[in-house]
Amino acid sequence: MLSVLIALVTGSALGAALYFTTSLHPAISAITALAGFTLIYVLILKQVMKAVGDSMEVVQKDIMANRPEAAVHKLEGIKKKYQWWQFFIDKQMNAQIGMVYYLRRDFSKAYDYLEKGFVRHWVAMAMLAIIQMKRNQPKKMIATFDKTVAGTRKEPLLWSLYAFCLDKIGDRNKAVSVLEKGLKKVGGDELMSSNLEALKSGGKMKMQGYGDLWLQFQLEKQGAMIRKQTKAMQGRRKIVRR
Repeated sequence: MLSVLIALVTGSALGAALYFTTSLHPAISAITALAGFTLIYVLILKQVMKAVGDSMEVVQKDIMANRPEAAVHKLEGIKKKYQWWQFFIDKQMNAQIGMVYYLRRDFSKAYDYLEKGFVRHWVAMAMLAIIQMKRNQPKKMIATFDKTVAGTRKEPLLWSLYAFCLDKIGDRNKAVSVLEKGLKKVGGDELMSSNLEALKSGGKMKMQGYGDLWLQFQLEKQGAMIRKQTKAMQGRRKIVRR
């Protein structure tokens, strides 16, 4: 990474200058080199992340305005410009691009990017696992979910998605086991607990309580989602009229 290289060269130059031009103890030169490296690296990191953050705000505007092609183009530009400056920028942008394609239901293109995405981006990794499930690749799906929950242990929806997909492929026992483990990691969650009881009693998991976060994974048929959204809107109107 260029940020590390620049910081290393600068810090080393500072330490070497002290060592060869002063009579100070060598340990002081080493400490100065380390301090210089740390300071320069932090400054560069802040500048890079600020630039990436500003660019991502523009990308979000494109997504909100339903301009996915423009969003993907900008994300590719961010990746190309900054991937050599900071660790995992390329993986983070791959995850974002994969999500854009997933939401467009272009699962083939989404898979290519999500597979190269950032493992700590749990939404993107969950989308990857869902595509693997749809491709009848249960072992890959399980491996992806296992890797993702290992890095994001406190997210209730992630554990619930894992269990939902396991139940969908017919492995209800493992789904129960995943929810039980997830509840311990999360520290308790009402929706997870109710879904666990539903699975144990032979019922189906109900995920609508997670709202739009759940809907983005598109695991329900569009017609069913529209009906539920319409019903919810009608319910809100009734409440307002009262």
